Amino acid sequence: MNAAKKRVHIVYPYLISPTNPVSVNLIGAGGTGSQMLTALARINQALIALGHAGLQVNVFDDDIVQKANLARQLFTSQEIGLNKAVVLINRINRFFGTNWKAIPQRFERTDKKPCENRMANITVSCVDTVESRINIEALLCSAERKSAQRDSNLYLLDCGNSKETGQVLLSTIGEIAQPESKQFNTVGVLPSWLAEYPSLLAESEDNDPTPSCSLAEALEKQDLFINSALANIGASLLWKMFKEGMLMSRGFFLNIADYRTQPIPI
Repeated sequence: MNAAKKRVHIVYPYLISPTNPVSVNLIGAGGTGSQMLTALARINQALIALGHAGLQVNVFDDDIVQKANLARQLFTSQEIGLNKAVVLINRINRFFGTNWKAIPQRFERTDKKPCENRMANITVSCVDTVESRINIEALLCSAERKSAQRDSNLYLLDCGNSKETGQVLLSTIGEIAQPESKQFNTVGVLPSWLAEYPSLLAESEDNDPTPSCSLAEALEKQDLFINSALANIGASLLWKMFKEGMLMSRGFFLNIADYRTQPIPI
């Protein structure tokens, strides 16, 4: 009896050999987002060394640095009161020589229309409320996919966490055409976390979204290393997309209390 073929997702070809840098929107520059941005800069540097066009990243966040953000997020006391996106992008551009952009605003509809001019090949969501995550997904799905590959709206990488657990999940915006394969069962639609894991919504709603007044209070709500752990393993998924062009897993569940990571297969 023939064994069932392994389910895989073949990455959109333009991301592997682009004529221009792959566009990435990073939404949220806090605990996970600040760590993810550094990882994206490292990916960009590695891709360019391999002859790839690299990444062009926009960071969206309307929040300012507060004292409670220190240590858990990549900010210093001298940056308190400044916009998070602007602080991080200026630092990354100076360190890596990039020309990435800070957008000190929320990623949202403008005049009740999708901000289609702000779409990107890959959107990385690192926001801290369920409502924001739902709104981002709805906005991406409602925006018309552009024919120009440079701005084509293709993938959403959603990151979410509680105090000691979290998950990262890659989904497609619509269907990504897949080649025929005798070896694999190619899958063109990767459902979002909201469609495939609605129970995560109820769990996330139990979290207290109230901003912390101190670092000690913030650490009672989120462990010091949950965000960086999520960002680094999540970034490794993006790196695999670019380097190998094929995925057998599209995310993971993480529990740092007992050091467990569970992959999410295609």
